Amino acid sequence: MPWIYLLLAGLLEIMFAIGLKHTDGFTRLWPSVATVLAAGASLWLLTQALRTIPLGTAYAIWTGIGAVGVATLGVVLFAESVSPARLGCIALIVTGVIGLKLFSAA
Repeated sequence: MPWIYLLLAGLLEIMFAIGLKHTDGFTRLWPSVATVLAAGASLWLLTQALRTIPLGTAYAIWTGIGAVGVATLGVVLFAESVSPARLGCIALIVTGVIGLKLFSAA
């Protein structure tokens, strides 16, 4: 169950980061509310995962899920660049996240 909490926390981290783009500096009420709720829920789920998963592993995976998700959605939703270097860096993050999962003691 802790790994499911961590996955969900990472997905909510993506929602939080994308939500920041839509808050317009927290001047739009409903996008701001949704963003704050996503951030709070993400942190709560992360704390639940931390009961079992080592801190360094959980935090790295949480931020990795967020970074890869936001970078991917940046390309899809906001027409950000898709250079080979950018894709290679995203692949390195994914490789690191998989490696941490595979070699974690939890």
